[in-house]
Amino acid sequence: MVATTANLEITWELLPDDFKLPDDPVDNINQPSLAAALTEALELAGQIGERTLTPTNYGICATLNQKLVIKAPDWAFIPEIRVPREDVIRSYTPQLQGEFPVIVMEFLSETEGTEYSSKPTYPPGKWFFYEQVLEVPNYAIFQPSTGVLELYGLDESGRYELREPDGNQRYFIPQLHLFLGLWQGTRGNRTGYWLRWWNEAGELLLWGSELVERERLRAERLVAQLRAAGIEPEA
Repeated sequence: MVATTANLEITWELLPDDFKLPDDPVDNINQPSLAAALTEALELAGQIGERTLTPTNYGICATLNQKLVIKAPDWAFIPEIRVPREDVIRSYTPQLQGEFPVIVMEFLSETEGTEYSSKPTYPPGKWFFYEQVLEVPNYAIFQPSTGVLELYGLDESGRYELREPDGNQRYFIPQLHLFLGLWQGTRGNRTGYWLRWWNEAGELLLWGSELVERERLRAERLVAQLRAAGIEPEA
């Protein structure tokens, strides 16, 4: 499958079986926790289907002018794959194996990266790859240490422009029918800024630990109500 962008020929080809993927360590200690939290809330809310991919630090492939390019966003949402999951264990080629991501995210670290690089020559920058090659409609860049979130959307010319948040300082992601925004607090052993989801009614999508705590409080209120009515609940 071939597409052309100006002088760029884009071919959608599978990663060769003998291709050795880089084994670089994650450059942001917060990345695994942030990515897991995003996926967990969606999964518990029933927002992830059997064929949905929410990859983290996982290679998304395209071939540009006959040269293979692999970018691994810190988190992405791919609505549907059209091949068995065992075919996308190592990497994913959009169009050939399924749909394009509707959002990609990068979590900034102290290490200089190419999150803002629009370099079109090989190897292209992440910004160029997401904008011009994958044409991802939503690109989020998040600085975990300061809680700064930038969300870029494709404009009518196919270029990223910085979006403004709504009155709640959240961004609507139409492809997911959800809002994305900041939340400050603790999950597991990490305290700080997190990216969270809210539904269209403004309700926060909860993590598993929060659902357990909500159920515990509900049970305690029920016990208190029964005792106030002179009924001792069964142990």
